[in-house]
Amino acid sequence: MNAIDTALLILRVWLGFVMLAHGINHARSIDGTTSWFESKGFRQPRMNAQASAAGELAIGLGLAAGLLTSFAAAGLIATMTVAFGSIHRFAGFFVFKRPDEGYEYVATLAVAALALAMLGPGAASIDNAIGIDGTFDEWTGLIIAVVGVAAGAAQLAAFWRRPTNDPSPAG
Repeated sequence: MNAIDTALLILRVWLGFVMLAHGINHARSIDGTTSWFESKGFRQPRMNAQASAAGELAIGLGLAAGLLTSFAAAGLIATMTVAFGSIHRFAGFFVFKRPDEGYEYVATLAVAALALAMLGPGAASIDNAIGIDGTFDEWTGLIIAVVGVAAGAAQLAAFWRRPTNDPSPAG
C-alpha cells in the first residue's frame, strides 16, 4: 500500500464513521428525527427520517469498507445537498452561525466525497479485493457525483418546503 492508498483509507474510514454516527443517531431516535424533519419543512417526515437513517448507515458502511465506493460517495453528496438546500445555506458559510449552522461542514463532506468518487477507494478496500476498484475513472466519478447532487435536489423538490415559521436570516 502506498501513501495515496493510505490517505484514501483514512479519508474513507473517517467519512464512513461520520455517516455511521449520524445514521445511528437518527435510527435510535426516529421519533425525534421525524419531528426534526417536520420542523424543517419536509413532507412525509417519518419516511424521510427513516430513509435518512438507512441511507446514512449504508453510506457509512460502504465508505468505511470501500464497497461500491463511488456510489456511497454519491449518496454522501446527495445527503449533503439536502442538508445544504434545506438548512445550512441560509446561515452563510461559517458553521458557528446560529440558529442553523453554516454550510462549511456539509460542503467539506461533499467535496471529500467528490474526491473519493473521482479517485476510487484505494488498495485497502472491498472494491479492490473483488476487482472493481478500477472500474471508474475520474470523469466517471465526477458524473456519479453530479448524479448525487441531482438526487439530493430531487429529494428537496419532492419533499421540502421552507417552513413559514423559519427564524433563519433569509426567512
